[in-house]
Amino acid sequence: MFRLTIKESSLGGLLASTYLGYSLVFWLYPFLWLGILSFTDWQFIGLPTFSGLKNSINVLHDPLFWKAMKNVFLFLFYYLPIVLSASLLFAFGLSKIKYGKAFIALSFLLANVSSGVAYSIVFSKLFSEYGPINLFLQAHFGINVPWFTAPDVAMISIALIVTWKFVGYYGLIFYSGLLAIPKEIYDAAALDQTRPVKRFFRLTLPLMNAQIVMVLVLAISVAFALFTEPYLITGGGPLDSTTTPMVVMYEAAFRRMKPGWAATMSIFVAAFSFSLIWLVRKLLEKNIEIV
Repeated sequence: MFRLTIKESSLGGLLASTYLGYSLVFWLYPFLWLGILSFTDWQFIGLPTFSGLKNSINVLHDPLFWKAMKNVFLFLFYYLPIVLSASLLFAFGLSKIKYGKAFIALSFLLANVSSGVAYSIVFSKLFSEYGPINLFLQAHFGINVPWFTAPDVAMISIALIVTWKFVGYYGLIFYSGLLAIPKEIYDAAALDQTRPVKRFFRLTLPLMNAQIVMVLVLAISVAFALFTEPYLITGGGPLDSTTTPMVVMYEAAFRRMKPGWAATMSIFVAAFSFSLIWLVRKLLEKNIEIV
């Protein structure tokens, strides 16, 4: 039986201490402080006072919070089909390219690491009422789209911007799934004269189940954490149509000086997001082995 000596155990503890210290400072402490804040009334000055379930009751009766939660699901309704189809198209296109594949992949991936503030400002100018996009549409098609000023269009515009950011990242995840599928499976399907569309839905998508579920989980996480784009471009408007839970939490904590209220909201949002992720994995995740 393998046993560690005291010296080896001490060395292992020393090497792990950096990560343990990081976890305590940046994970455990914030979570504990979040739980404490949710039961207190505090305004950043002085000591917090215990308020019991007051914050939870206020959040449950806050119409703006529920409006923001509704907007999250509306965002997912637009975002998921757009980003999934665009990412799959990118992955398939990348798999067909012979030269310059790394350069193209890196070019798309750069959007994911771009500053959210920077590209939000750029897109707000591009899609403004008199921006180059609308000037082009007006000159060639005679239309002017209220990208960020119409409540029915604003969330779709935000979804398109977020799609631009993540299409390369998700596409590379799908591309890794395509590479993992043995070529022999497609050769066998070709011998059976299986049509490309049927091959895609019967072979490719089922064999990419792990990647699809992973992208869905990441997309749900993005939706519930959405802040920079709606806050900088629309300010949550028009008529709160792009207000998200993160925007509401920010306003509650730093504008209304109610961090306890914001902490309680974050707990509710986390519970919703974890529940939705659990449901997606429960319904879609399958253990598929490629022999």
